[in-house]
Amino acid sequence: MTTAHVSDTQAPSPLPFHIRPLSPALGAELIGLDLSAPMSDELFESVRDAWHRHLVILLRDQHLTEDEQVRFAERFGPISMSTRGHYQSKNPAIMLISNIREDGQQIGALPDGEMHFHTDQCHQERPAMATMLYSIEVPSVGGNTLFANAYAAYEMLPAAIKQKIEGRKALNAYDYDAAATTRGTKVREGVPACWHPIVRTHPATGRKALFVNRLMTVAIEGLSGDEGGEILNTLFDHQEQRTFVYEHVWRPNDVLLWDNRCTLHARTDFSDKERRLMRRVAIKGEKPV
Repeated sequence: MTTAHVSDTQAPSPLPFHIRPLSPALGAELIGLDLSAPMSDELFESVRDAWHRHLVILLRDQHLTEDEQVRFAERFGPISMSTRGHYQSKNPAIMLISNIREDGQQIGALPDGEMHFHTDQCHQERPAMATMLYSIEVPSVGGNTLFANAYAAYEMLPAAIKQKIEGRKALNAYDYDAAATTRGTKVREGVPACWHPIVRTHPATGRKALFVNRLMTVAIEGLSGDEGGEILNTLFDHQEQRTFVYEHVWRPNDVLLWDNRCTLHARTDFSDKERRLMRRVAIKGEKPV
């Protein structure tokens, strides 16, 4: 008489939240989570895994205090404190992004207009690993955030361009106007700037991603301005193709968390007659390699 073998291992328990892809390019909505509630280590690992797989995660209908937003962000890593004190909220980890003016003064940074594709803090030696944005007031039309998949952009590059940029670094400079719509053609003396690999390897996934952007990347190490500029413009046009992009239309109480190591983001224009108010938290990253 034979007996069936019974395995000691059990199937993993189903996730306590539902994952809904946001686009073919990247992004996922996590449904069924309340970020104001305590989160177990096991649950957080599932959230972080979803983030690594989808690059951008969205959680709608969240009602967060400043401290609750920061508490969730801190699970991913140390907070990168804002140096723009005038635009800080009560919690020093939070920077306000807003076009609202009180007594003639802006209460937030980056108030108006569109923004070119960029990666947060890429002008620093250790750029932000991640950025979390929480929407409080949004315009009826516009002010959308576009995200581009830098993994896919690198993977789809022609072999000849991959060969040209292999092992090279690019200069990223914080040198654009207040509306963040244009960049300078030359880096002004004294502006924050840093050289980083054009192609970086994500420390958690091991995947390669393009790490240049139209707003802040201005030169390629070892190449003339004309040759480097031509390659950069080719890379910018390539990575901003719609096939690599998800466009997020904000609703109040949305939380978006994106991975700056493998995505770029941009903003569409919106009416200056409508209010926009967001709370931003940046999470410290490592030196790109």
